[in-house]
Amino acid sequence: MLCLGIETSCDETAVALCRDGRPVLEKLASQTDVHTLFGGVVPELASREHLRRMGPLLRALFAQSGLSMADVDVVAVARGPGLLGSLLIGLATAKALALGAGKPLVGVNHLHAHLLAAVLGRDNVPYPALGLLVSGGHTQLVRLAGPLDLAVLGRTLDDAAGEAFDKAAKSLNLPYPGGVYIDVLGRGIEADHNLFPRPYLDNRNLDFSFSGLKTAVANHVAAHPELRAPVMPTQAGATDPTSWPMALRRVCAAVNFAIADTLRVKIERALAGPAKDAASLLAAGGVAANGRIRDMLADVAGRHRLPLFLPPKALCADNATMIATAGCRLAAAGLFHDLSLDAVPRGRKVPWDYRGAESTSGPASVDSRPEPQ
Repeated sequence: MLCLGIETSCDETAVALCRDGRPVLEKLASQTDVHTLFGGVVPELASREHLRRMGPLLRALFAQSGLSMADVDVVAVARGPGLLGSLLIGLATAKALALGAGKPLVGVNHLHAHLLAAVLGRDNVPYPALGLLVSGGHTQLVRLAGPLDLAVLGRTLDDAAGEAFDKAAKSLNLPYPGGVYIDVLGRGIEADHNLFPRPYLDNRNLDFSFSGLKTAVANHVAAHPELRAPVMPTQAGATDPTSWPMALRRVCAAVNFAIADTLRVKIERALAGPAKDAASLLAAGGVAANGRIRDMLADVAGRHRLPLFLPPKALCADNATMIATAGCRLAAAGLFHDLSLDAVPRGRKVPWDYRGAESTSGPASVDSRPEPQ
């Protein structure tokens, strides 16, 4: 089965081909340079960039792969959650291609696709698995009874881990996306475990809240303005951490620790509770590329004697390969959409509304609370 995947949920425009769940080729255009000027993603600009880049990327994908729409068996597209205008560009493209070429259409939950990226190309994943999804907009703990059977155990109540990284970097006058800078600058530095709080741990649940950490970093920098970079560096500026002030690097190390250890506590709480039967541990999302978090996950997996599955760093950020591979799995299970498929913006839950879903169990259970806005 050859699947065309389309990803436009935020600020990456990407298209990919996967055959039977294995990557064939991907073409991706990042918008980081555009949004860095504004210190974050500007939704209207993101939509316009998706529209501008989609056609050339598709032409390049088919030209370089030697394939065409006639060879495609199914079209998969990220339907949400994400920026509504951006999602609509991808959905319109996918629907037009599916209708014009007479191919079936599959809408993919962007978050589900991230988790499946951790096990891409691996056929020996033991289930049930405990999955950690950490990105700019979402932080979730998910129990996977199988690749298409997910139950949300806990999620962010306000700011996600990735947003805490980016806002901490902004306080330090580091460029967007700031999480990359904090990761690199904090490496090799002994973290002060008491400099910043590990947020929302004085409870027994599995939810996350990083807004307090974001505020703590902002207040600390406000009290020590010498920590701010006097001039915002270029994106290449963090490649040599030794050239940066040690005081700033210590702050970055402390932020890395606070976020990574908060995630650790909740993971171990899940492994002692609703995911105590987990046979493996996996993590995905843009923040899963963070070095301190990857080390923490390896330590937790080792102590609990669980195999750990992580995507390559190139597949941690938004990409179309994960959409295409998820589309392959869904199509193989007989799950499709018609042209009434709608986009689901951030703040709404992505429904399990596939045609053919009545004959499958779908997600075992989902968090019924409303999504944070």
